[in-house]
Amino acid sequence: MKALVRMVATPRRRSAPRGDEWRLVTQHPRRRVLSLAAGAAALPAVSRMTWAQSYPSRPITIVVPVSPGGSIDVIARNLAERMRVILGQPVIVENVAGAGGAIGVGRVVRARPDGYTIFVSSTGTVLNAASLPYDVLNDFEPVALLSSYPIVLVARKTMPANDLKGLIAWLRANPDKATGAGGVRGGTAYVASLFFQKETGTRFQYVPYRGGTPAIQDLVAGQIDLGFSDPTSALPLVRAGAIKAYGITTKARLASAPDIPTLHESGLPGFDVSVWHGLWAPKATPKNIIAKLNAAAIDALAGPTVRARLADLGQEIFPPDQQTPEAFGAFQKAEMEKWSPIIKEFGIKGE
Repeated sequence: MKALVRMVATPRRRSAPRGDEWRLVTQHPRRRVLSLAAGAAALPAVSRMTWAQSYPSRPITIVVPVSPGGSIDVIARNLAERMRVILGQPVIVENVAGAGGAIGVGRVVRARPDGYTIFVSSTGTVLNAASLPYDVLNDFEPVALLSSYPIVLVARKTMPANDLKGLIAWLRANPDKATGAGGVRGGTAYVASLFFQKETGTRFQYVPYRGGTPAIQDLVAGQIDLGFSDPTSALPLVRAGAIKAYGITTKARLASAPDIPTLHESGLPGFDVSVWHGLWAPKATPKNIIAKLNAAAIDALAGPTVRARLADLGQEIFPPDQQTPEAFGAFQKAEMEKWSPIIKEFGIKGE
């Protein structure tokens, strides 16, 4: 092996090769390539052992596959701030937006599985598994399930209905005339809107937006009728009387808005849609590195400052027994099985 290294490092040396070097030079070209490939194949295992033993020894990058400012970005930055202290290395958040998150997530798929490039994303990462350029279950290692929040069904303040029953009646009386806004097609808000129409027997036009801010702005301006929004964007406007709230999309009321009923209790039993966030690493990342990242993430989520900041966003942190890599993997698979029928029925594809 030493002879091979010397030969590759100094390919133009003019002195005659000797011993093992001579045999390498005179090998059949194909055999020589196979010999080099075999030597290279042995290196990753050694490298992974080295990474695992010394990890972390340099900065870690958390890829956020959306633009700055959204809930995923805020969660990642709060997580990174605390994980930096816990791991003793800088933790850098890098926004790589585009293609509904596929560009940023795709970058992590191609990253070296050494724990230095990981990503935070949300439900959309698994909802559209069939239409994404990566395999959600087989291309990543689940690290930790972080937090979740419900979607809030809101409407322009001039909407005549004052409760969910009235809203459904109005939509049924005006099929295909109303407009409903939310995130990109294929995202959780879009899936929630289709589920809502299916459960209520209503029809309205869905208007996709690249972000929650422009959607909620158009709702306030009365340019659209309905909105499926995150609590962070919607609740301040609801409290200010700028828009109306008709319900929370999960079975439990939101702690930060206990006065808003759930769709489940308002006449849609079983309606349960939430946006959840998780932390992933590339496939084949060593288990002890996954364990270190998991422990750091759980420790960060347990901190009072992080908990308070996430609570302000309407986020609920998962209990410890659901935060392990194994529990996260099982949860992710269950979510795919839960939504697969809806996705297939409506032919949903990510953007």
